[in-house]
Order: sequence, then C-alpha cells, then structure tokens
Amino acid sequence: MASPDKVAAVAEIKEKFQNSNAAVVTAYTGLTVAQLKDLRRSLGESAQYRVAKNTLTKIAANEAGVTELDEFFQGSTAVAFVTGDPVAAAKGLRDFAKDHPALVIKGGVLDGKALSAEEINKLADLESREVLLAKLAGGMKASMAKAAATFQAPLSKFVRTADALRDKREQGGAGTPAPAEAAAAE
Repeated sequence: MASPDKVAAVAEIKEKFQNSNAAVVTAYTGLTVAQLKDLRRSLGESAQYRVAKNTLTKIAANEAGVTELDEFFQGSTAVAFVTGDPVAAAKGLRDFAKDHPALVIKGGVLDGKALSAEEINKLADLESREVLLAKLAGGMKASMAKAAATFQAPLSKFVRTADALRDKREQGGAGTPAPAEAAAAE
C-alpha cells in the first residue's frame, strides 16, 4: 500500500501536468542549490521548476495522460511545468544550460505532442508571442495603408488634373479659347 505522502505527491504532480500547456524534463546533476534557485528565478512566472522522483513523476504523468515522457524519467530528473509562454520558458532553460552545462534538457511535451531536446531548442529560437503579434499587426497595418493609397490614387490624379485645367483656364489658356468663348463664337 502506498504511503499517504507519495499519494499526495503523485496527485500534486498530476495536477501540474494537467494545468500546464507544456512540460520540459531535464537532468540537473552537478547543479548547486543556489544555481537551481537562479534557474527558477530565470524562468519567472511562466514556469515552475520541480525536482521529483522518477517513479512518482512517471505515475503522475501517466495518470494525467502524458505517456510521451516515460523514457526521460531516468537519473536525476526535474520538470519545468510551463503555464505561460512556452517559448519564453524554453529560452530560459536553453540560456541557463549554455551557462551551466550540468543542466541537460532531455525532452518534453507541448500541447500533448512529444518534443525532443533538439525541438525544444528550436522552440527557444522562436520570437516571443508578443513580438510575433506586433509583427503581424505591423504587417496588417502596412497592407491597409497600401490599400488605402491604391484606392485614393485615381481620385488624387483626377483632382490634380482638374486643378491643372482650372489654372490653365484662369490664365487664358495661352491662345486656346475658354469653353464659354468658344460657344459664343459659333
């Protein structure tokens, strides 16, 4: 029979898997407590980094329906449960791993799809959600401005032509009779 502490730990980890839109499994052997604290701080509010026992984490993941991570639960294991922007969390983990080679990204899951360590690094290369939305908005604004200019061009050309004809008429047309004079002469 399982101890109440282990049952509670499995339930807590299961809840984290269910409430996260991504999870990244890492190996942390060789990192100090201070370095782990820095890692947690670098992840910010978008992710929680938790050191866990492999057996309990595997059981919790399977109960939550996340079976893609079973192969990663060997050796020293910690999981980053991402509730915010997965790109920001992947960048935080990748950048920390560059400075601290003891942190090894094993793999993860994003919206139910298994990710290898290489795919997580590719995810980290993406720009943040805010930057992508800003670029999309800028592109849409430019398209609208271009469309407005296209629709306005024929009207502007007509106005310039009418102004030029009016100016020519006011100056006497340089030898050309004005329309009223031409009608009276006939």
